[in-house]
Amino acid sequence: MLDIPAGLLGRPFTRVEANRTGVSDRMLRGQRFVRIHAGVYRTADTPASLPLLARAALLVLPPGSALSHVSNLQLRGFAVGPGLPLHFASDHPHQHVREGVRLHRYLRPVITEIVDGLPVTDPLRTFVDVATQLDDRRLLRVGDWFVGSQGVSLEQLRSYAHDSHLDGVRRARRVVRLVAERVASPRETDLRWWLHRGGLPDPEVNVEIHDDRGQWLARGDLVYRKEKVLVEYDGWQHERDARQRQWDHLRREQLEAAGWRLVVITSADLKNPRHVVQRVRQALAARA
Repeated sequence: MLDIPAGLLGRPFTRVEANRTGVSDRMLRGQRFVRIHAGVYRTADTPASLPLLARAALLVLPPGSALSHVSNLQLRGFAVGPGLPLHFASDHPHQHVREGVRLHRYLRPVITEIVDGLPVTDPLRTFVDVATQLDDRRLLRVGDWFVGSQGVSLEQLRSYAHDSHLDGVRRARRVVRLVAERVASPRETDLRWWLHRGGLPDPEVNVEIHDDRGQWLARGDLVYRKEKVLVEYDGWQHERDARQRQWDHLRREQLEAAGWRLVVITSADLKNPRHVVQRVRQALAARA
């Protein structure tokens, strides 16, 4: 039995490439190979990961195509949406139908970046694109993530959404007003979203808190400075050691001594957003 040539391992390849290295069409139909698209294969022991499937699709899509929409987010490390179909963008006039691939037609040339060796649409366009696929809360997660950890300017994101006339732009414009810098986690985004939906004012996000003498007290998740109410998302309530619990207790004592009221929200609390909003509303009302 012919060994599979090393050059075909760990990546997608075309039938022409395989034939050139001595792998016949009959061998390609055997159990050691998997057909991905017409004329495109992988070895059976090569995992069908998102990067591999994206590279396989690029072998059959028009030149200049780029990974887009939720598939772009997934490649960048943001977990959202199903793995298939893979979404691509192209300004090519002829659309190609491929199994497991959705090709979106752009009217202008696709602006791309390279992520993990693959061409992807830029974050600004991606934010508006996924507004056609995600609801407001999940789109806010994307915006917070782009601005908080992917080096995207909040001003640029807002300007792009305001100036665009693309599909999804109405939702993008509505949501981008809520996008904030320094958001630490998707759950923190969800907490902000439910407070907003509940009609509460937007808090400051992950800012420093000082006492009346200017002494640093803490860095707060969601801060209502005027009312001295601090809302914190606690996703680690069962995973602290004794030293961490002692530090948390001391921190809380210092904040309360300085006149701050803490409202701690856990992941279990977020299953009942209405109750969360009620707790924060009551805390704010008590300080009015």
